[in-house]
Amino acid sequence: MTLKLIPRVAVVPVILFVLAILVDSGMPLSAEQGSQRGWFGRGRRDIMSSSTLPIENIPQAGEFIFLRVRFDEAYTSYGGYEWGLDMGWNHDYPRAEQNITMMLEELTNIPVKIDFRGGNILSFSEPEIFDYPFVYISEPGYWVWNDEEVLRLRNYLLKGGFIMVDDMQSDDTEAFYRIMNQAIPNTQFEILDTTHPIFNCFFQITPEDILNQYYRARYNGTPVIYGVYEDNDPGKRLMVVINHNQDIGESWEFANTGYVPVEQANTTPTR
Repeated sequence: MTLKLIPRVAVVPVILFVLAILVDSGMPLSAEQGSQRGWFGRGRRDIMSSSTLPIENIPQAGEFIFLRVRFDEAYTSYGGYEWGLDMGWNHDYPRAEQNITMMLEELTNIPVKIDFRGGNILSFSEPEIFDYPFVYISEPGYWVWNDEEVLRLRNYLLKGGFIMVDDMQSDDTEAFYRIMNQAIPNTQFEILDTTHPIFNCFFQITPEDILNQYYRARYNGTPVIYGVYEDNDPGKRLMVVINHNQDIGESWEFANTGYVPVEQANTTPTR
């Protein structure tokens, strides 16, 4: 990996993504287009609402604020996550946000809001989501979406927003494929390799820069980065990046704990 010295980088989605990922390619996506709401392949059929949680967001003041998307889920249990609930969308919160925003502040000239909450949380039912150029979605496999969320997801992307989807295995990826095809019909997931400009604008990412992350160890899955382009045209804007068989947020979360090897924790967020 070679660092390219750039005096100022102003494109927040590109910087956050390139600070985060390592890439390899080769796994084909198999997902049929569908119209079902939610993905019940693993979860119970009772639905947990996220709207009643005591979420306190940081006031907007012109600085970059990391935004995580919340949603109602078809599977929830009690666990060691925020609010004592194990919901896919809240995994690694708020430590992942706290650490990546500190690294973003140190490595770029982007004005970043540093706060004990790490970042903000909104759903696609809330119009304030248009105030954020970058949003992060974790484990959408249990997402039970509604028409308002789908429409706002569509409008968010078409108006210039950028989405990073993380902590994914096959059913999560297939579920998000369905959601995207509800929002923008005929959406295609294209494999991104290291020749793509997003891997060469801040750091130079090579095929050798591959992490044996959580999902590879658990599911023996090869990390793959999928992209969604405007009009399915690789010559146009990249709107979505999907981290398949990867859990980037986990490395953000543990970057300052010693729970994972120092090399993995320190290089994942900065490559």
